[in-house]
Amino acid sequence: MARGGGACVVMAAAALLLLLLAGGHSGGVHCLRSRAESGATVLELRHHSSNGFGSGPGLKRRGAEDAGGLLASDAARVSWLQRRIDSYGKLRTRSSDTAAAAESKLAQVPVTSGARLRTLNYVATVGIGGREATVVVDTASELTWVQCAPCDACHDQQDPLFDPAASPSYAAVPCNSSSCDALQEATGMSGQACGGADDRPAACSYALSYRDGSYSRGVLAHDKLSLAGEDVEGFVFGCGTSNQGPFGGTAGLMGLGRSQLSLVSQTMDRFGGVFSYCLPLKESGSSGSLVLGDDSSSVYRNSTPIVYTSMLSDPAQGPFYFLNMTGITVGGQEVESSGFSPAKAIIDSGTIITSLVPSVYNAVRAEFLSQLAEYPQAPAFSILDTCFNLTGLSEVQVPSLKLVFDGNVEVEVDSKGVLYFVSTDSSQVCLALASLKSEYDTSIIGNYQQKNLRVVFDTLGSRIGFAQETCDYI
Repeated sequence: MARGGGACVVMAAAALLLLLLAGGHSGGVHCLRSRAESGATVLELRHHSSNGFGSGPGLKRRGAEDAGGLLASDAARVSWLQRRIDSYGKLRTRSSDTAAAAESKLAQVPVTSGARLRTLNYVATVGIGGREATVVVDTASELTWVQCAPCDACHDQQDPLFDPAASPSYAAVPCNSSSCDALQEATGMSGQACGGADDRPAACSYALSYRDGSYSRGVLAHDKLSLAGEDVEGFVFGCGTSNQGPFGGTAGLMGLGRSQLSLVSQTMDRFGGVFSYCLPLKESGSSGSLVLGDDSSSVYRNSTPIVYTSMLSDPAQGPFYFLNMTGITVGGQEVESSGFSPAKAIIDSGTIITSLVPSVYNAVRAEFLSQLAEYPQAPAFSILDTCFNLTGLSEVQVPSLKLVFDGNVEVEVDSKGVLYFVSTDSSQVCLALASLKSEYDTSIIGNYQQKNLRVVFDTLGSRIGFAQETCDYI
């Protein structure tokens, strides 16, 4: 998907569309809009940030502190993903393929930014058992879960808690079920709590841990899932009664990973195992979209053709989406590194900053320092160690950044995804990339570098597509 021009920039299968609204606006979380158009059901998606960095010394200091906390949490997630990748590599999982999808419809759900919920991730509003729930969209998670009443220990949530007793279609999943077996297989857990009472089979319990020690625990259940008017009966999810962590006021998490219990797998017959998203710029105030469906190109607004690279398949890879990164160019200059052999990488919606193995990161960093040598350097910030002082400059020539994948697929990062502005006065502007600790780690492509791209995940076709798109409400 290469672009011509200079090396620098100045800054009808079923489809689920999540609209993402970028920006750090104040206020609570509201149910997002939905509409039907051309056979598609459209749900508004919004992007939530901790807050805008604001102005004035007090707000500027608080904004930097919040940003530092978010990046520290992001680093913890990266470490958590590395541990999970290693643990999945030691597990033996079944490699049974899901049958080909049946004829599908088009349904779209709005997705928004998680800014107002104190997370730089993206969120969507869906229906569980007839109640609205705003959840974080996560491509590295194998299970969808929401907080449930009565809750023993729950994080702060702006939506009302889901009450199983108020839903006539709710039922707990028993231990002696294929769904419980699939949960154990997907998570690598053993010894599920299955002590029955009386003659009734016990409910299947789950316990999921995330990044910096946050977690969700509860029972596996099934109920009706509503996606912009499209109902999915018997949807299996986690009903969490003990949940803690920086989930930013959301009701829980939407698992879009590669597992039998993910939303993608459970809706295979309706959506064909295909979903895509377009993540908007935080500064634009626009909406993006999450679309589920294998014939949904009619609702895309991409300005370049979708180009596909292979999705790596490995029965022991866990729920992650792997692809081979074969190169990187900076300002039109190809970066030379022994780390491209090729380099196996994950593309992830829940990680913010792209993290690269040290050999690749150091080569990219050196090229950026060379091309930005005219600008004074500034102190490092959190996980970002390459920063500049751009105070007083009205225009900066930012080198272009392109990621290259198998098949010579070139993906140009939006100019707003190259640099991270720590301070509002531009006295500390950092390269928005970070280094991993070891060459044995797996590079992760974060959402900061995926803005204004249509990213398509075709699980049945084992491919991942990219196209330029100005993200907006579809």
